[in-house]
This record gives sequence, structure tokens and C-alpha cells, in this order.
Amino acid sequence: MMSKFMTIALLAAGLFSASAYSAAQAPVYSPAYGANQAPAYNAPQSQPQAEGPDMASPGAVNYVEGSVLLDGTPLARRDIGRATLEPGEALSTEKGRAEVLLTPGVFVRLDDNSTLKMISPDLTRTQVELTQGRAAFEVDQLFPQNDLEIIDGGVTTQLVKPGFYEFNAGKPTAMVFTGRAEIHEGNGRSKEIKDHHEAALAINTVPRSRSFDPHDAQDEFFNWSSLRSQYLAEANNQIAGQYAGVEGFNPGWYWNPNMWDYTFIGLGPYWSPFGFGFYPPWGWYGGFWRGGFFGGQFYGPRGFDGGYARGAYAGRGFSGGGGFAGGGFHGGGGGGRR
Repeated sequence: MMSKFMTIALLAAGLFSASAYSAAQAPVYSPAYGANQAPAYNAPQSQPQAEGPDMASPGAVNYVEGSVLLDGTPLARRDIGRATLEPGEALSTEKGRAEVLLTPGVFVRLDDNSTLKMISPDLTRTQVELTQGRAAFEVDQLFPQNDLEIIDGGVTTQLVKPGFYEFNAGKPTAMVFTGRAEIHEGNGRSKEIKDHHEAALAINTVPRSRSFDPHDAQDEFFNWSSLRSQYLAEANNQIAGQYAGVEGFNPGWYWNPNMWDYTFIGLGPYWSPFGFGFYPPWGWYGGFWRGGFFGGQFYGPRGFDGGYARGAYAGRGFSGGGGFAGGGFHGGGGGGRR
């Protein structure tokens, strides 16, 4: 009885807080890639400001720690949301890590001593090249019109499903923790790589995939990426309720001045590859932290250990489980070493 009473009380509190949150005057935003934009890259300031003219686009730097350089220029926290990786430019880490936005719902993260070059930031053809070190890709949303490609070792790999992927330039490799990738072999042919499989990447060589244990591949970089996913889910939770009932809302990147980064807000709830819940503006029930979707169906992270790698997508997460009303294309909007 006590457990049932507590559940009802928590749900009531969540509904009350959600109503109070959304009842506040919602900010008027232009929703292209996102809203409540970060300051312009070169805007002089003594303290970070919450609003500014820029909107997130593919290549926007969303997080830095340690030594991170954009085309040789060191970046700091104040540059988050303002610095953008343009075509031909490279983002490099020394003793540090970084996170970059790609198409709406896609994050790329760089490990220590890694370099990522932007080839094409177009929404319908987003292409980056990993020239050094390691990169992880968290793909939370992907439409059929999105062509998301990673070049590693001179070989192009297309990410075709939501999931979590890692690439290594030192020993060119594509790892698919969850999702599906297609390695382009040339002559119009491609090799499919599925969940829990990896393949060596070499020019003019037919890739051979082999299975791996995703738990064995969870190292410090993997855990850091999981933590970033958790922070982004918290940022989503903090601001999602502000958009309940806002006319003209579109899914995309939205700036959270409290967390000082962009997060993703979609039209439906979903789980990240690490099992953290993201809320839409409606159906928001008072909190990410073990509050749950729709009265408590989701309690805390499912994660790779909790079932994600064993079928957390099945009918529950991302667009495939309902998501964005059958798809549609919004013109703006977004690991473990072996």
C-alpha cells in the first residue's frame, strides 16, 4: 500500500510541476535548427550569455574539455554553441575530448589525440573524415533523406539506423554496438555491418565483419560518451516543458543555458543508445530522473547492460517505435577501444 501511495504521490507531483512549468510564459523562438541560440562565435563577452543570433547547424561544437583546437585555434567553454566546424576545417584534441552536433539527433564525440575533418555539412549529405584517433557517433534520430557518412582509412561508411558506433583511425575500424552501417566497397557495392559487429577498413579490400562483445569494448571513452548522453537527457528534461503548446514547434536542437549546450527535443519520447530518456514538449511528466514516460514506464537508464543492446529499440525507442509521426523531413533542426 505504501509503495502504491508513493507512486501516486510522485505522479501527482510530476503532473503539477509539468503544468506549472508549461504554464509559465513560453519564450518565442524561431525553431529552425533549434532555439534560444548561443552567442555569436566572435561576440565579445565577459560572461557566457544565454541568447544570441546563431542557430545550431551540422558542425557546431557542443562540448569541450581539456585541450581542443578548431583549425589550430584553442577552444574554451565560452566557445560552445558558437564555434562551428566548417567544410575543410578540422577539430583536434590533444589531452582532451569534444562533442560536435551533426544532423538533428546525431552527436559525434572525439577521444584524446583525435582529429575530425568536416567534408560536407549538408543536411542531406553530412560527411566527416576521421584522420587521427577515435570517434564515437550517437545516432538518436535519422531520416531516410539523411546521408550520414564517415571516412576512415580512405573508406566511406554510411550510418543507416539509429544506434551507437565507433571508429578508429589508428587501426581503421568500424564498430557497430547497435544500429546498422554500410561500408562502401566501390563499384556501387556495400557491405552491411550489424549489431555487435566490427570490420577492418582498407581501400580496395572487401571488408569482413566479425562479432564482438559490447561489454568487453566498454572502456573509459565509452563511459565518457555514456555520461555525455546522460547530461544531454537531463538538459532535455530541463527545457522540454517550456515548449508545450508553443505554436510552430519543430523537432531539433534547442539551447539550454543552464547546462550550456544544445540538446535534442523531438516530437515523441525515445531512449538514447545508453538508455536515457528524452522527452517531447507534450507528455512531459515532471522529470527525467527516474520520473518516467507517461506515468512511470521508464525508470532510469536501461543501458547496454539493462537491455538496449538486447532489444531496447524493439517497439520502444526512436522513430521506429512511433516517433515522428511516420517520419517526414524537417529541413532544420542534430567508444570502446579493442
